[in-house]
Amino acid sequence: MKIERFEIPGLAQYSYAISSNGKAIVIDPIRDADCYVDYARKSFLSITHVLETHIHADFASGATALAAATGAELWLSGHDTGEDYQYRFPHHAFRDGESLVVEKLKIVALHTPGHTPEHLSFLLFDLERSTSLPVALFSGDFLFVGSFGRPDLLGEGAKERLAAELYRSMKHRISALPDSLEVYPGHGAGSLCGAGMAEQQQTTLGYERAANPFFALPEGLFIERILASVPPFPGYYRRMKELNSAGLTILKTLPGDRRVSLAELHSLWQTRALTLLDLRRPESFGGAHIPGAINIGAGQNLSLWAGWMLPPDKPILLISEDGDLEQVRRSLIRVGLDNLRGYLSGGIAPGINLWIDSGHALAHVEQRSVREVEAAANNRFVLDVRSDAEWNSGHIAGATHIMLGDLPNRFSDLPRDVAITAVCGSGYRSSIAASLLAAHDFKGVLNMSGGMGAWRTQHLPEQVPTQ
Repeated sequence: MKIERFEIPGLAQYSYAISSNGKAIVIDPIRDADCYVDYARKSFLSITHVLETHIHADFASGATALAAATGAELWLSGHDTGEDYQYRFPHHAFRDGESLVVEKLKIVALHTPGHTPEHLSFLLFDLERSTSLPVALFSGDFLFVGSFGRPDLLGEGAKERLAAELYRSMKHRISALPDSLEVYPGHGAGSLCGAGMAEQQQTTLGYERAANPFFALPEGLFIERILASVPPFPGYYRRMKELNSAGLTILKTLPGDRRVSLAELHSLWQTRALTLLDLRRPESFGGAHIPGAINIGAGQNLSLWAGWMLPPDKPILLISEDGDLEQVRRSLIRVGLDNLRGYLSGGIAPGINLWIDSGHALAHVEQRSVREVEAAANNRFVLDVRSDAEWNSGHIAGATHIMLGDLPNRFSDLPRDVAITAVCGSGYRSSIAASLLAAHDFKGVLNMSGGMGAWRTQHLPEQVPTQ
């Protein structure tokens, strides 16, 4: 028996392939499912079954794509009947206590609701070693290393009920399982599907019982603290759950591999009929960019912020200095942004220089050093777009706090008669904010380079909220 983990940075998402005697089961696959097909081919495996712990909110599921590519059976939760989100495509309804046996593997479904009503965890038995003692628990978004899944995905009206279900799943549904059990969660540190996750990729049930702070709490306090701990709620989560319950379109190829000419881009830009996604660093974007472009830098955080910030109904055109955009395109389809028009190109590689050299209109976002922002203390409006926890750890005196995810709904709260300096932890999120403000006709927008990390390196004064 072998367990192979697949990790998606940025989303901090884990999926797994479990294999025995040439057969494999995949749990919680991502949208670009070719990684599992490639793994199976190189390992001489046949993927026979695809399982999901629940209807995901943070990423686009690859369950249907992988099943179509391999002929594998879909075994998905049978506990979604009557719930807000239900699987609406053919599958085997996997229910609590039911077993799936493949070669020397046996997987038993455990209904562990709380993060979602239909949530399953999977007990794995290695039948070559023991028919009665499980080897591992694939806990999905129920149990994390050091934490539990957020119970507020269905909104205010359901969160108390789901938090109580989460407590009962912890207290009763896994109570008979041994301390020695290895736990393989669906996410690691950095995911917004829970708070306070440790950096480790796996744990044991005994260690969680001893060290996870939620295990020791009585029900009322558990509910209070789990609800108080939930991270910001990304706006794209509800859209993602709807897409995953309906079954995503199976992509024959990775979209967006198309060069768009300067003339076509200019025509589209004039109509404002698309989203220009500028993937460069804040300093490059600030120096010169196409007016109206949104700056979300390429890298591991692209999926999260593109899913959160970009309208899903508009085609997306990519602006970059680099020629290899495959990972960017993968990042976008992982959050259901499939409408990729292509990338600006005048030859072999895409690039912003084609637009600049053409003499077309340019926009700029001035990059201010932390010393310059500090020196302008009496003549500035500072917008801090970090999370609540980051804000409460210390911020620039007099700053206004609007978490980046909330910014598109808070434009009316901001002045248009003074320049706004956007601030975050490093300059990445504040550049997203600055580009959004500029695209919505805020004038003289500034970005603080290096963010609060640079501010603290320079030992500049901070204000900490009183408790």
